[in-house]
Amino acid sequence: MNDQLDRRLHPVRPDLAATHYRGQVQAERFVDGTDFSVKADKVELRAKPDLACGIDTELVFGETFRVFESTPDGWSWGQLQTDGYVGWLRTDTLGPVEQVTHRVAALRTYRYPEAEMKRPVLSQISMGALVRVVGSETTRGLEFAKLSDGSFVVKKHLVARDHKADDWVGAAEAMIGTPYLWGGRSTLGLDCSGLIQLSMQTGGMKAPRDTDMQEAVLGEPLDISGGLPKLQRGDLLFWKGHVGVMSDHETLLHANGYTMTVANENLLAARKRVRENEFGQLTSVKRLR
Repeated sequence: MNDQLDRRLHPVRPDLAATHYRGQVQAERFVDGTDFSVKADKVELRAKPDLACGIDTELVFGETFRVFESTPDGWSWGQLQTDGYVGWLRTDTLGPVEQVTHRVAALRTYRYPEAEMKRPVLSQISMGALVRVVGSETTRGLEFAKLSDGSFVVKKHLVARDHKADDWVGAAEAMIGTPYLWGGRSTLGLDCSGLIQLSMQTGGMKAPRDTDMQEAVLGEPLDISGGLPKLQRGDLLFWKGHVGVMSDHETLLHANGYTMTVANENLLAARKRVRENEFGQLTSVKRLR
């Protein structure tokens, strides 16, 4: 059964597995795991504990990562609790787990050592980052949120963790021009499925991490056997290995390796290029309900 499990989503190895797989898989030992919070601006998650290994995805500040194993040379293997992705990261990017209260809604925001925008910044965190607010201070009319680690961010850049934006496609449009980054999942750089996942998150919707996962579970399929039906804002278009969202009935918004950015493209032109040079034929169109 182990060979049938997707290693991206199941914390199962021949030598180690999460406790809740006991009786379902064979492993030398089973562990409950321990939760930690991401303390770095963003963290790369890899299939192997090797910096030369390409990244699968990223974690952003404040997310919870459940660790099942930590090695003496500074690696931890575990599962991101946001979307269930499994992999290896550097242990020194983690800290004690916290109950977060707010989410970054601005594209990016800075963490300051005090409530003063003229102070040297500590770091820059992305839309989707999670924080625990413990207080507030106002400097020259600008309100700052004090975080649990003693740093400060501009309060209007935050929303409550469970806040739902009315138009999640608008969040995707706000990211136009963001550089394309394979495995990227922040507004410093993201890939096609990362754009969809992060944008849908602003609308209170959970999306899996990778394109094939998203195509399998998101929305209801539209019939494209006789050609494309009339598309609308928010429709998702899938190819084998690629996804984009319609910003209107004729414009595809996607993070792509052609412009190497998040960009709007005329759908007809994009389909022709993708079919001929990249991912082949469109495989499905899904409409979110």
